[in-house]
Parts: sequence; C-alpha cells; structure tokens
Amino acid sequence: MNRRDFLKSTTLATLMPVAAFAAEDARWVSYRPGVVDDLLAEGKTVFLDFHAVWCGTCKVQRRRMDALMEENPAYLENVVFVNIDWDAYSNAAITFDLEIPRRSTLIVLKGDEELGRIVAGTKRDDIKTLMDTALEAATS
Repeated sequence: MNRRDFLKSTTLATLMPVAAFAAEDARWVSYRPGVVDDLLAEGKTVFLDFHAVWCGTCKVQRRRMDALMEENPAYLENVVFVNIDWDAYSNAAITFDLEIPRRSTLIVLKGDEELGRIVAGTKRDDIKTLMDTALEAATS
C-alpha cells in the first residue's frame, strides 16, 4: 500500500464515527444563541441536552433517549430536543442562566418554567420520566 492510499483509508476510518454521530443527531436541533428563547416564545416544550462528544455519561444518556424516541414517536412529534455542545457553550449565557453545573445535564423547559432536570443520571426510568414530563407539558 502506498502512502496516499494509506492516508485516504485512515482519514475515512477516522471520519466514520463523526458521520455516524451526525446521522444520530438528525433528531435534534443544534443549539445556537437565541434558538431556545425562540422555541419557548412559540409555545414549544424544549428538552435540552448539555453534552460533550467525549463524555461517557452523555453517550449513555443519548442511547437511552434514542431508544425511548424509537419506542414512542410522540416524543419527537411534540417536544423539541436541543443539543447543546458543552465544549462550545459551557461558558455561554444559557449555561449560566440555567445554572448548569456540568455536561450530561438534561432539562425540560416550557414557557418560563423549568419542569425537570437530571444531572449525570443514566437510569432509563429517570430519563423516561423526564421525557414523559416534557411530553405531558407539550400535549396539555
């Protein structure tokens, strides 16, 4: 194998997990300043995930949420899920305003209320309860 072929194959192998993560994120709105305020002003129920791609706890949380979304499509039909990259926004206004202590924090908002929060929790039942809280708020 020549050097050029080796570099192509290693580059492709390196990018495959990134592509898989991007495909997995298709269900989520990527955070940008103002997006949460806009969604709340529209009357939406918003589920925030403060995560980091390198965080093991965050990965477990995401797998649990994805499985729950598969089981009950009503979550995606009624709740807006917002993906907030901890590495990019750990010092942002939203992080300070909501008093986010760390990555792997999940929060449900409706209007000007926080309806629930999980910090570093990975239990399926706890995450389901939070997602059910969001769904109930969105459909009531």
